[in-house]
Amino acid sequence: MPKAKTEVKEEKPTEAVAAPAEAEVEKLDVEKDVIEAVPTEEETVKHAPGSFDVVAWTPKTEAGRKVKSGEIKDIDVLLNSAVPILEAPIVDMLIPNLENDLLFIGQSKGKFGGGQKRIFRQTQKKSPEGNKPSFGVMAVVGNRDGYVGIGYGKGKDTVPAREKSVRNAKLNVIKIKRGCGSWECNCKTPHSVPFAVEGKCGSAIIRLMPAPKGKGLVVEPNCQKILALAGFKDVWSKTFGQTRNTNNLATACFEALKKLSTTKIQPQAAEQLGLHEGKIAKA
Repeated sequence: MPKAKTEVKEEKPTEAVAAPAEAEVEKLDVEKDVIEAVPTEEETVKHAPGSFDVVAWTPKTEAGRKVKSGEIKDIDVLLNSAVPILEAPIVDMLIPNLENDLLFIGQSKGKFGGGQKRIFRQTQKKSPEGNKPSFGVMAVVGNRDGYVGIGYGKGKDTVPAREKSVRNAKLNVIKIKRGCGSWECNCKTPHSVPFAVEGKCGSAIIRLMPAPKGKGLVVEPNCQKILALAGFKDVWSKTFGQTRNTNNLATACFEALKKLSTTKIQPQAAEQLGLHEGKIAKA
């Protein structure tokens, strides 16, 4: 009997010592896995720009591969060259603070044509099976600091049409010039258009003119969204033709903004107007 008791006493400490050793080994393995799963600071900084998953993005063009690898870090490199932007993630990565908005180009059904304005432009196609509706959407994107783009998308449903319009707007991003061309202000700060420009689409014509500080955007509401996302604060405008077609009017406004960059200006006049192209470098 006493021998059996001594054997039991000898077995207990061996089990008690072995158990914590195995638990510590398992704990160390778990901590090692957790440490390896946490991303490093370099990875977080590398994938921080843009509101999309950079790791899951697989570029299909040479420009996209250079942007993802970090060889191209500025959108001006692509806009100043003849290389077209064919992938929306390129703009998302190079302009991380990009905003988007939808224009009111449609109208809901109402008595005697008095329906409320909508962002969806609905059309129907007659077929033997019945009516096949389609929806058109126009979107505008910009960073409120010298970059803006518009795009039109059409689909059988509202969500695909909206996504297509935003994607096309990112592919049409342009760089614009800003300044102070108003003789009433002459502050040499980029708050308005530097000179009067005119754009046309169909029969809709819009003329953008410089305005002094504090005047605001005196333009049609849809064009006001385009100018605000482009970075303008004070602009006068005048429209001609069939301006009820808001699709053509918005396109004419975008064509007018394109002329700001294509018009050549002498250095002396650029200094007098406070001309600035693209984003403003913060000190």
